[in-house]
Amino acid sequence: MSVPSVSSIREQQHPLIRRMADCIEATWQQYLDLSPYVLPAELGYVEGRLEGEKLTIENRCYQTPQFRKLHLELARVGTTLDILHCVMFPRPDYALPMFGTDLVGSRGQIGAAIADLSPVSGDRALPASYHTALAALPQVAFSHPRDLPDWGDIFSEFCLFIRLGSQAEEEAFLNQVSSFLEIHCQQAIVAQPVASEKMTEVLAGQRHYCTQQQQNDKTRRVLERAFGSEWAEHYMTTVLFDMMDV
Repeated sequence: MSVPSVSSIREQQHPLIRRMADCIEATWQQYLDLSPYVLPAELGYVEGRLEGEKLTIENRCYQTPQFRKLHLELARVGTTLDILHCVMFPRPDYALPMFGTDLVGSRGQIGAAIADLSPVSGDRALPASYHTALAALPQVAFSHPRDLPDWGDIFSEFCLFIRLGSQAEEEAFLNQVSSFLEIHCQQAIVAQPVASEKMTEVLAGQRHYCTQQQQNDKTRRVLERAFGSEWAEHYMTTVLFDMMDV
């Protein structure tokens, strides 16, 4: 399946967000057998108002034999705030971590950049093959690390959460996320489905991941101010961190 042409939002966003979106889709295209994942029609493209500024959200979703949903969201508020959000949701019969990355750019700076391969096993440990591959990556000393939120027990020891202070750091972050993503896709395509009794543990881990992510008050407040609390809850539990199909 070919990935559609770039969106109108992407062309206007911070250069790192444009490059990250292109990198994510190119890596999916290279390694995975993509097919469409259909969102409710009213949630694929959304427009609203936030403090007098136009808020636009564009979602792209795919599925593969190993992943029930690959979700890439791009959002823009006026001309001052750019957002990229991406999560890969494995199918419950594949004991794979949750890949996620977010970028928030404001006035030309990336104030928040996070990426991780988050474990879903009962012991909160990554599979040994992932740990070995991630530990072998070059270590980058970013100058502005950020503290994980209180609900951040879902993240692994390899999680990056930083403010990017220079173009060199932007490049380094893009390279690290690209490596995370390649490792994940390479591991996924050789993975074997797990036995039915293991699926219970996988499902519990995915549900915990989604439940914790739904506690992100910053995301919820933005959505509530633009669209109201009922719509925000629907969007967070249907599009961003849904458990409907698992």
